Amino acid sequence: MSDLNLVIKRILDLAGAILGLAGFGLPMVMMAGLIRLRMGSPVLYRVIRPGLHAHPFLLHKFRTMRDLVDATGRSLSDKDRITPLGRILRKTSLDELPQLINVLKGDMSLVGPRPLKIEYLSLYTPQQARRHEVKPGITGLAQIKGRNSLSWDERFALDVWYVDHANLAFDLRILLQTVVNLLRRDSVSPDGDLDVPSFTGSLSD
Repeated sequence: MSDLNLVIKRILDLAGAILGLAGFGLPMVMMAGLIRLRMGSPVLYRVIRPGLHAHPFLLHKFRTMRDLVDATGRSLSDKDRITPLGRILRKTSLDELPQLINVLKGDMSLVGPRPLKIEYLSLYTPQQARRHEVKPGITGLAQIKGRNSLSWDERFALDVWYVDHANLAFDLRILLQTVVNLLRRDSVSPDGDLDVPSFTGSLSD
């Protein structure tokens, strides 16, 4: 994107985040209350993720799992720790709403490659690492093209394609398709993203 388009994109991100927080403010308060009632504190799950140029930032999500451990003190699997409320939040992507705060702060954009685990950075090929040439997004091209059904290589290929072809009209199309997919529940498993295997590296360059 040109510098002017980046400025416009930032303005649209700010407007979208403000409108989103205003429109979803009451539902978010209600969700926070339910999480506090069902799972206790904290209400938010905070984790370090790599952003633009792989610089780390603190990502916010609604908490969907309990802190449960086995007899040796090791955390149980995500599927054992997720709650019924957490499943609903993940299936509907409502757990992502607090990331509007990240957009407001400038850590994220409404549209861009999803921010993944920071330990994946050392596993990327040079081509895959190009996904960090833009800000991460709440939604992105990979999310509307298959989400959980895509392989890691397919996701990263779409992320890099977005980096090379990003423009404001394309962002709007992705946002609209995201809404359509969420209403249809396309490409979302019953457990949200819990069935997605961890990325362990790729043989392709």
